[in-house]
Amino acid sequence: MKKFMYLFRGGDDQYASLSPEEMQSHMGRWAAWMEAISQPDMPAEGDPLHTDGKLVSNGGAMVTDGPFTEGKEVVGGYVVLPANDMDHAVELSKGCPIFEFGGTVEVRAIADMG
Repeated sequence: MKKFMYLFRGGDDQYASLSPEEMQSHMGRWAAWMEAISQPDMPAEGDPLHTDGKLVSNGGAMVTDGPFTEGKEVVGGYVVLPANDMDHAVELSKGCPIFEFGGTVEVRAIADMG
């Protein structure tokens, strides 16, 4: 199996408008989906990201607040998971709960550095 990364973008505005009960239900769908895309010996792992951060550039000489991209393009979270190939990883992504709020999933293969 190869490793892939899902990068999640968008959907934050609609999610923020949910009641606490709706948020809890939605998070339950995330947990179920994460379990469904996991392998017994290689569970899918990931986390949401805070919206603030720092951008380090110029060899570390410049540190600025960020991210500065448009809200719908900010990476809001990620998952690393095993899949047979890109087509398999794309197929597994189709059940992602982010689609309920108009978000997107970017699917990227993780390069083998070994």
